[in-house]
Amino acid sequence: MHLPTGIYRHYKGKDYQVFQVATHSETLEQFVVYRCLYGDYSWWVRPLSMFTETVTIAGETVPRFQLIKPMKDELELPPQDYK
Repeated sequence: MHLPTGIYRHYKGKDYQVFQVATHSETLEQFVVYRCLYGDYSWWVRPLSMFTETVTIAGETVPRFQLIKPMKDELELPPQDYK
């Protein structure tokens, strides 16, 4: 699953910046790499399946994280022959 990079808002109201989706080397589970845009600006990882799931709040189903500002992916991969 592709997850756009950008600013996401958690259903509780705080904003986070998503940088990329990483794959666990042993289990191949995908994780979202992101940081909070408040407080200590700490880095976090969360399973992609949990990041993209919905939650029910006061009887209403909402996304756990909602994209509010897409960003151009500025990360570049090294050339194929990079050693």
